[in-house]
Amino acid sequence: MYEAGAVPFPVLAFGRDELLQYDTYWGVHSHPTHELLWNEVGSGVAEVGSRLWTVAGGVGLWIPAGTPHSGSAPAGSRQRVVHFSVEAPALASEPVSVELTPLLGLLVDRLITAELSEESRQLTERMILDVIRPSSRELVLDIPASSLVRPIVDTLRDNPADQTTLAVWARRLGVSTKTVTRTFEAETGLGFSRWVVTAKVKQAVKLLGADMEIAEVAEKVGYRSVSAFITAFRRVAGLTPGQFRGMSDGTAGAGQFVEVTDGVPDEVTDGVSDGVTVA
Repeated sequence: MYEAGAVPFPVLAFGRDELLQYDTYWGVHSHPTHELLWNEVGSGVAEVGSRLWTVAGGVGLWIPAGTPHSGSAPAGSRQRVVHFSVEAPALASEPVSVELTPLLGLLVDRLITAELSEESRQLTERMILDVIRPSSRELVLDIPASSLVRPIVDTLRDNPADQTTLAVWARRLGVSTKTVTRTFEAETGLGFSRWVVTAKVKQAVKLLGADMEIAEVAEKVGYRSVSAFITAFRRVAGLTPGQFRGMSDGTAGAGQFVEVTDGVPDEVTDGVSDGVTVA
């Protein structure tokens, strides 16, 4: 674990490009530098506090220096990372999604692959810092800390096709439906139904990255109708599943993870409502 700026940095920015050979998990760590990470191929997940960020589909993640985080990505993913000195202008003081524009990609390619003169490197660094912008698209899931709703969180994580209604969950937990809804709203900003849809879409991204057919993905996250799944996915992720796959095209390997120690509109529920199963 590093505090921000704990290690002197001779340049404003440097990059890394890696094709993962194994399903990989990075334990909780922090960097003395600001970090921009994304998946050129496939998808990944970064966990920062109680928030799970899906990194895929042309959207990256900015993590400020000194911020503890963990992450995972499947085999076959091509992960790219740029580290910025704390002397460089910070995009944000907290994690934020970043739009990966073609220009930003070209500049990062130049920074990572080219043998640059000092003058050219400095120019490339300045241009990257000039064009990097927060994204209006993000796929982030806040995990409620309350032990009351932990069974719901665990169930959706282990079985995203689960269609247990709010009323049934309330009976199981011995509380009112209002109590469950208020708990989700207080801790995640989303009601029960909207949180469930977001959780399902997050799981769908992982399955799409594993090269699974869209109809099969829809079924595995509890949608009987492919069209309903596409509508929900688009409104949560900002892209259709097909568009998302086109931006994160790759194959994911199976196997054990290798540990490296170094806003949804109400109508998106599409059947995942308080008392109706997904159609």
